[in-house]
Amino acid sequence: MNISIGDLSNRSQVKVPTIRYYEQIGLLPSAPRTEGGQRRYGQAEVDRLNFIRHSRELGFEVDDIRALLAMSAEPQASCHQVDSIARNHLAEVDRRIGSLQAMRLELQRMIAECGHGRVCDCRIIEALADHSQCLGEHTH
Repeated sequence: MNISIGDLSNRSQVKVPTIRYYEQIGLLPSAPRTEGGQRRYGQAEVDRLNFIRHSRELGFEVDDIRALLAMSAEPQASCHQVDSIARNHLAEVDRRIGSLQAMRLELQRMIAECGHGRVCDCRIIEALADHSQCLGEHTH
């Protein structure tokens, strides 16, 4: 396979500027170029971009993806470090879910306390202006 960056974008569902960015930061090796200066790619780049895209969809950070890609190049090695990266990411996802649930509860409470009167008497505005009126911690 010898495809252009546009074809690579279509096959991997990754936008062209993102492909260039991934090349700049080393997630994707720099592509060889034709005499006319066009980048050319093969199936390995399609597969790698699919891995990167799916990892990003699951919320993995670029540094973790870089480490996972390096480890995938050694298929006989122990997957202990892969497991560790995934477990750390899961813990972060759980932390974010907890934070979002706390925000949800606080917003529900503020809305429930709203008297639907005038803005000058609005409990939502009051609570947003004074964090001490919140019942719990809900930082993003």
